[in-house]
Amino acid sequence: MTAPVIARSRVIPASPAAIFDLLADPAAHARLDGSGSVRSAVGNPARLSLGATFAMNMRIGLPYRVTNTVVEFEEGRRIAWRHFGGHVWRYELEPVDGGTRVTETFDGSTSKAPVVLTLMGVARKHPLAMEATLQRLADAVAPTSTT
Repeated sequence: MTAPVIARSRVIPASPAAIFDLLADPAAHARLDGSGSVRSAVGNPARLSLGATFAMNMRIGLPYRVTNTVVEFEEGRRIAWRHFGGHVWRYELEPVDGGTRVTETFDGSTSKAPVVLTLMGVARKHPLAMEATLQRLADAVAPTSTT
């Protein structure tokens, strides 16, 4: 059994650099998270880079802490991280007319426990949470943007 790969995209009327700066700032992740599970950053670097580790206080039912490692990093274009579960969260940025196409991907294909992700309902819950995250990201970099 493999867990799903889920992706959502949105054109945000802002530069790739402005968007990437928020994604590379772990302190901004709780503000951007559309799932409501990311609570706060814990003792992290000011800016992420390839191989950087960063911790987040989380809550899905019960509070917990997770440490992530940046596994993909291309300045202004792509950033991705994973934690002990093995699945990857990725953001890809592409300049387009009107701004930047941002694609958020949850890649469960590398999960160490895909059955857990299935039982958690990621295929049902993540698409809505990702759309909310992209809206929050748009609001953060271009407060006048609309859906």
